[in-house]
Amino acid sequence: MPLILGVDPGSLKTGFGVIDSLGGRVAYVASGVIRLPANDSLPARLKTIFEALSEIIAEYQPAEMAIEQVFMAKNAGSALKLGQARGAAIVAAGFHDLPVAEYEARKVKQSVVGTGAADKHQVQHMVKHLLKLNKTPQEDAADALAIALCHAHTQQHLISTARATRFRRGRLV
Repeated sequence: MPLILGVDPGSLKTGFGVIDSLGGRVAYVASGVIRLPANDSLPARLKTIFEALSEIIAEYQPAEMAIEQVFMAKNAGSALKLGQARGAAIVAAGFHDLPVAEYEARKVKQSVVGTGAADKHQVQHMVKHLLKLNKTPQEDAADALAIALCHAHTQQHLISTARATRFRRGRLV
């Protein structure tokens, strides 16, 4: 599996991260944050998300995109805006014929940190460590890279499971 684009959607900041995943090894390619002006209308911000992600997809040519699933927030308006930002990102992937995988935030944290209750700083630290980065990525970029790492780990696990031929002591071998 070559390049994976991870996306952490938001209505004011959308993080993205691109990793190369091959044979269980992962390598950092790029990451950043798409900043959306708060004074722009929601449709203008959604258009910016779509256009920016389309440019990223065109530049890096990822094979797949992974995105965080919507969680239930206390504020219904915030959850709705987050869902719309997710939609703009998913449409960008669909426009470029990229398959999209969705992961719960707890699963992403479990995959990268080892606990689904990890905080932002723990995620940043582990992303820096796993990708051997010189400096700690911004929160939203680290979250996007964590989503891409979760997808790479999940795909590698599925490949390993498919290759397993038998069980020994309750484990696939």
